[in-house]
Amino acid sequence: RVAYFGGSITEQAGWRVKSLAWLKERYPAASFVEINAAIGGTGSEFGAFRMDRHVLRHDPDLIFVEFAVNDSGRKADDIYLSMEGIVRQARRHNPLVDICFVYTLTDSLLKDLQAGCCNPSASVMERVADHYGIPSIQLGVEVVRLLNEGKLVFKGEKPKTPEEAAALKGKILFSPDSVHPYTDTGHAVYQEIIARSLIEIEKRGAGSSARALPAPLTPGNLEWATMLPASDAITGPDWERLDMRSHTVASQFERFMPSIFRAAAPGASFTVKFKGSAIGLANIVGPDTGELIVTIDGEAPKRMCQFDEYCTWHRISNFVFKNLPDAWHTVKFEVSARRFDKAEILKHRNETMKDPRQFADLAVYAGGLLLVGKM
Repeated sequence: RVAYFGGSITEQAGWRVKSLAWLKERYPAASFVEINAAIGGTGSEFGAFRMDRHVLRHDPDLIFVEFAVNDSGRKADDIYLSMEGIVRQARRHNPLVDICFVYTLTDSLLKDLQAGCCNPSASVMERVADHYGIPSIQLGVEVVRLLNEGKLVFKGEKPKTPEEAAALKGKILFSPDSVHPYTDTGHAVYQEIIARSLIEIEKRGAGSSARALPAPLTPGNLEWATMLPASDAITGPDWERLDMRSHTVASQFERFMPSIFRAAAPGASFTVKFKGSAIGLANIVGPDTGELIVTIDGEAPKRMCQFDEYCTWHRISNFVFKNLPDAWHTVKFEVSARRFDKAEILKHRNETMKDPRQFADLAVYAGGLLLVGKM
């Protein structure tokens, strides 16, 4: 049972699909089951909260963890907390589980790799890997080598004519957008690296023996993070529970969210009382979403915008408030009436509102309560 835990590069039918096929070929006597736990645009923090529901409940024997790209720009201390939380949850669930960190790349990470340096997010993850004896595979080193040798073009459109194909002169065309590799070329390079790395890891491995869980590298890590169904917290007529099979939006996310609620009326709210140190929401953002107001223990409200330049489609998002005193808290989630210029936000990606009616609402979708503590 092989779990693929990461962002959109893992979500693609690329190295995930190719590596599973390679494992089946290399170990024909084994029966392999894929656990696809990749969600585009999400990092290791959300990963720590959804680890149990999306990965561990399927009892994996091997977990590939790929969050270095989406964790780029996050503070090192936050990456330590979430990556160590992921590892400790996995080892508590099954001390025999194998874990492998996988580092993909984007054009923003090329400069570090070309200078012979690991990118910052992967460097943090390496300290966690060292602490727990976890192998890792840095896919970017080989890509940079091919690029420096003139054997690879990092970004470009697929040739449309024989002349355009000839102009490539046999070079590997890696990706269309500097992030997501082409399945037949960029992901093929990734898979070649993974295959030879797994063979080397197997040679050096200590075999299947239980791993003792050492003292934490970072106290307060997200070992006890969890995601509860929104239905545990939301009641009342203001929030519509969407049909996960038939609703246009909810049906896209049935695999990852047990229930999704939607409210569009300003002032619609729900309140959670919990004892713990962190709380947040797994939600859906898209053309019809607006702003959420979060009030913790009656203090100044926090405004969480549920719309960004990528909101021409619906996708899973999340936010978390961490480092709260480990005590009882009362948290109110309320739909805001504030209107903002969605068209101006979309301009950041040169996007437009093709059908303004789709953007008219200021709704909030709630799909899971993120918690370190107890209700």
